[in-house]
Amino acid sequence: MYYCLSGLAALLIAVMLAINGGITEAYGPELATLLIHAVGFAAVSAALAIKRARPVKAAAGLPKWLFCGGVIGYFTTFFNTLAVGRISVTAILALSLLGQATTSLVIDQWGLFGMPVRRFSAPKLAGLALTCVGLVFLLGGTDSGQFMPMFVSLLTGVTVVTSRQVNAQLAGRTDFTVSTWYNYATGLVTAALGFAVASLAGGGLPSVAWDLAGRWWIYLGGAIGAAAVFLQNVCVERMSSLIMTLMMFAGQVLGGVAIDAAFYGDFSAGTLIGGVCALFGMAMNVLLDARADKKANQGPTAREGIRK
Repeated sequence: MYYCLSGLAALLIAVMLAINGGITEAYGPELATLLIHAVGFAAVSAALAIKRARPVKAAAGLPKWLFCGGVIGYFTTFFNTLAVGRISVTAILALSLLGQATTSLVIDQWGLFGMPVRRFSAPKLAGLALTCVGLVFLLGGTDSGQFMPMFVSLLTGVTVVTSRQVNAQLAGRTDFTVSTWYNYATGLVTAALGFAVASLAGGGLPSVAWDLAGRWWIYLGGAIGAAAVFLQNVCVERMSSLIMTLMMFAGQVLGGVAIDAAFYGDFSAGTLIGGVCALFGMAMNVLLDARADKKANQGPTAREGIRK
């Protein structure tokens, strides 16, 4: 079940990226990021009201670092707004997932955020190399001169995994809805500060023409993102970091390829081949982890029993 939920979360993220492209086009990255967080916060607050949950009481006395997930997540949203519309959705997702795969390997290598230790090995390097080959295909046709959107897309991989792990720690001490609420509450505060700083640096608040009727759908990204964050919080402690990244990869890339093909007419056989190669590379590492976990669970006693 958790594999399906993580795949659904990934698909929602791909849809969210396409929608957020509309709001970024309308209002610019700073204001768009603020609006996205405001809508997400409103959606999660409504869910909390229905549950009659009290997030402040539920999180009383917890370490302050547990509430940093939303601050880190703010940069994920902001970086995406800087990249969307400049490079394809598939390219954004491919670069982000490269960052996620690398960050997940680091987390598994040293057992960060309380995750089990899974050492890096030569076969894992082969799997990562195959993933990189697939990502090269996925990035085919992307203008190499678009350094900034490509770089920030890569950085989103780091922020996505880190935010996900911090939110999971908070969810483990409260619940998934409360964790998602704090993610958007702290993200909204950070987005408001970022918008204020950008406005002051630009000489004042920008004048905008609100588009509330013609393209109402551009405001749905925050609510869709909140649903994706909630699903990730549900799944993250029940799957290894690398397996979680694999499922997110499958959903996001397939969703991104479909969106680029349906809405932008941007599809090629190379894109599909790249997605399959990258998926096989990540699947190889997941299978290696599963094999190592099986050996570790057997332990010396179990192996002695087998010999007897």
